[in-house]
Amino acid sequence: MPALPDTRTDDALMQAFAAGEARAFEPLYARHHAALYRFVRRLLGRSCAAQTDEVFQDTWLRVIGARERWQPQGASFRTWLFTLAHHRAVDCLRKSGRELSLDAAEPSAWEPAGEAWGDWPAAEAVCAEDRAFWRAAGARLLDCLDGLPAAQKAVFLLHHEDGLSLDELAAALELGFETAKSRLRYAMTKLRTCMGAYLPRSAMRGAP
Repeated sequence: MPALPDTRTDDALMQAFAAGEARAFEPLYARHHAALYRFVRRLLGRSCAAQTDEVFQDTWLRVIGARERWQPQGASFRTWLFTLAHHRAVDCLRKSGRELSLDAAEPSAWEPAGEAWGDWPAAEAVCAEDRAFWRAAGARLLDCLDGLPAAQKAVFLLHHEDGLSLDELAAALELGFETAKSRLRYAMTKLRTCMGAYLPRSAMRGAP
């Protein structure tokens, strides 16, 4: 008979792990490894993709190394985990010379390469041509995301992919609330501009 899943909260598991219960680490890793790996991979982007595994593994090693010193202090385990990963990824970007300056200025206009897409099929379309279009749209979004400064990319990923609230991501990135909000706004503006060049005018009129 398979073992029942551990239903303890992340904080309870981490406290148990810190107290010497080695098996408490397994459900923590199972809950968060996929989202953390995705966050690290996309934050590093194509330029530092080869360091994804190293940063991911080092983040978990830091969790293990800090277990006896860990205290919730108002932040969830997940927020703390992503804070560790963000610091390690930024170190990697800086060493590679890829870390861009932050975002004091409004984003400049973006000009697409090539011709804009002439059509935007329904998302539920099933024909081969439409599926190819959506694959291209997804690839384009990843290209747009890769072009964001790391500071803006981090807030976008934590908010829209990993579901952290603005308060939580501000804590994870050690930012003020208004700074986090501004970075998210800049990121969304750039992504909408980048992708919007490939939307028909009718779709753009209906966009928020």
